[in-house]
Amino acid sequence: MKYMIASDLHGSAFYCKQLMEAMEREQPNRLVLLGDLLYHGPRNDLPKGYEPKEVIAMLNAKKDQLFCIRGNCDTEVDQMVLDFPILAESALLLLDGQEILAVHGHHPLPPVTKKMICWRGHSHVPFCGEQDGVFCMNPGSVSIPKENSPHSYMIWEEGKAVWKTLDGTVFLRWDGQKE
Repeated sequence: MKYMIASDLHGSAFYCKQLMEAMEREQPNRLVLLGDLLYHGPRNDLPKGYEPKEVIAMLNAKKDQLFCIRGNCDTEVDQMVLDFPILAESALLLLDGQEILAVHGHHPLPPVTKKMICWRGHSHVPFCGEQDGVFCMNPGSVSIPKENSPHSYMIWEEGKAVWKTLDGTVFLRWDGQKE
């Protein structure tokens, strides 16, 4: 199965539309969103095309394909307007024989084993490697990338990961082997 992983939309209809176009191009079985869907947060400037109501409509149209984790900017009020659950703090997934802990990344991690991979957002910076003693992958941010990183998402397929810009350009690969 093919999974598309993204994080930190922060209410940008401009970039959410590009993510939906990438989803159409990629044809994943599921889109996993690692939090911060509608609100930009007090520390961030408004992202380009900040229109949370438009983001709500785009995401609700894909509700059967979404799997979401709560970010630090997601609230119960957001849940009231979304037709899919967003308030889980974490999820343990088994994909291609690999245990994956999906979190936003703003809380300490729950107990993990060395065999697990952690998908986390929050930092707005794409990453693949060890963090805090855990092998982590971060898809970066759809709408507010930081540290000169691109607007991005990640694809997980057959136990391997690929990071792409919203236009589909590959900029990072992981071959399934932890270093």
